[in-house]
Amino acid sequence: MDISVIITAGGTGKRMGSEIPKQFMEVAGKPILFHTISLFHKFNKSAQILVTLPESWLNYWEELINTYQFDVPHQVISGGQERFHSIKNALRYCDEPIVMVHDGVRPLVSTETLNRCIQALEDNNAVIPVVPVKESLRKVSGKKSEAVIRSEYRNVQTPQCFEKSVLEQAYAQEFHAGITDDASLVEQNGEHIHIVEGNDENIKITTPMDLLLAEVLLK
Repeated sequence: MDISVIITAGGTGKRMGSEIPKQFMEVAGKPILFHTISLFHKFNKSAQILVTLPESWLNYWEELINTYQFDVPHQVISGGQERFHSIKNALRYCDEPIVMVHDGVRPLVSTETLNRCIQALEDNNAVIPVVPVKESLRKVSGKKSEAVIRSEYRNVQTPQCFEKSVLEQAYAQEFHAGITDDASLVEQNGEHIHIVEGNDENIKITTPMDLLLAEVLLK
């Protein structure tokens, strides 16, 4: 299947407590974002890979490429004010009929998860990987809280995968603060979201603890 992959890497590293954005931090011998780009290239050698980066960090990215001699083909797109704007910018450069949108700091999505997403796209316009919630949940409202049924909920992962035309129509909407991810935007546009099984290791690296776990898993 011909695919375009948009890898979003616009984080600033605030939750990591670092001056360097987390996508550029080294894990298992190279920057996190290198791992992420490489896994999609390994999955599909002909995939078009587009990476959205903050404009102020483009020169730093070039320095990293030269330092590590990173040669995996990819196209860099300047990010926008919000993730929404970055993806909207990248969509204009997507050449393929299927678009996968993935977090740059998720370097551990499995080949099995990617295959499940691709297979599900044969019969669906919008597919996302999810994993069961393992801990008990409570809904909080002011000073009150109440238990909710854990089995009715799932943690959402990426890549979120779509027919290109479906994603383009969704991103024709105006930006608003209620947009949490691509699937919610597509859903607001009237599309059904099909879910497939993700993989537990597919964590989003946002904290120092995540960084330690990723180091172990990538090694």
